[in-house]
Amino acid sequence: MKSPLLSLPGAVPAEGRDEGVAAHYGDLFREQRALADGKGLVDLSHRGVVTVTGDDRLSWLHLLLTQHVSELPAGRATEALILSANGHIEHALYLVDDGTTVWAHVEPGTQEALIAYLESMKFFYRVEVADRTDDVAVVHLPAGSIAAVPDGVVVRETAYGRDLFLPREDLADFAAGNAPAAGILAYEALRIEGHRPRLGFETDHRTIPHELGLIGSAVHLQKGCYRGQETVARVHNLGKPPRRLVFLHLDGSEVHLPAPGTPVRLAADGEEGRQLGFVTTSGRHHELGPIALALVKRNVPVDAALVAGGTAAAQETVVEP
Repeated sequence: MKSPLLSLPGAVPAEGRDEGVAAHYGDLFREQRALADGKGLVDLSHRGVVTVTGDDRLSWLHLLLTQHVSELPAGRATEALILSANGHIEHALYLVDDGTTVWAHVEPGTQEALIAYLESMKFFYRVEVADRTDDVAVVHLPAGSIAAVPDGVVVRETAYGRDLFLPREDLADFAAGNAPAAGILAYEALRIEGHRPRLGFETDHRTIPHELGLIGSAVHLQKGCYRGQETVARVHNLGKPPRRLVFLHLDGSEVHLPAPGTPVRLAADGEEGRQLGFVTTSGRHHELGPIALALVKRNVPVDAALVAGGTAAAQETVVEP
């Protein structure tokens, strides 16, 4: 679904999973600085929007999600996962309940599979699941923003800012009144800086929550009865995850950023050394320069100098080994 904000001056379309919104509007670092200063907005209208209504919505979701939501207060934002039977991450939901409806935004293109799973689990519960992507757009306002939110718009507020579930027909007018718009590359650079993993970027078919530091933020350890719980409990109590998320400060003299999937090795071993992990996301930050997130083997020393492809990389611990 193509965003109307792609018609703004300087807009360059994003590619890949973020197709449909702007990668940037002509000045990546200016856009990042504006967001860091609490100004402007980010068009996330390509993300899927799913709602759950009905008297049993919270108690029902509590049985399916990794997060404790049975008594979720209205207006309190949270995030949650849906795992496979083996504990691997399948879906990530960023949600809030407005008192009558649970609103969640999810990765672009994943809403149909999510809804299919939710529908299969309804049984006798009084719930209705709906895909609202066609009529509701997600807009992000950075932390510190003083932008006024239109009446009736559901807001999901976190330490990183506010996510608005805005009627799609109002997107262009809202953006015009709350300029400047920032592209997805600016948003992603700040996400990398904040060590925040993203489904389909920091995850693959075998990722478990412990590897990404999601225990606590998206996985509640004092609740039961969700698919994959056995793996979560076993790794937490008896074992250690096979991989861990790291933040990389990349050599700023390199022209090209290492692409997702680029092998990570020990710098001492060079490009012919044994692969210890791979880059998941990379970006250019207005203050830190080129940065990235990567998944590496748990036993990689936390002080080891690394190389991502041909780019020197100093690691910063995100998940303790």
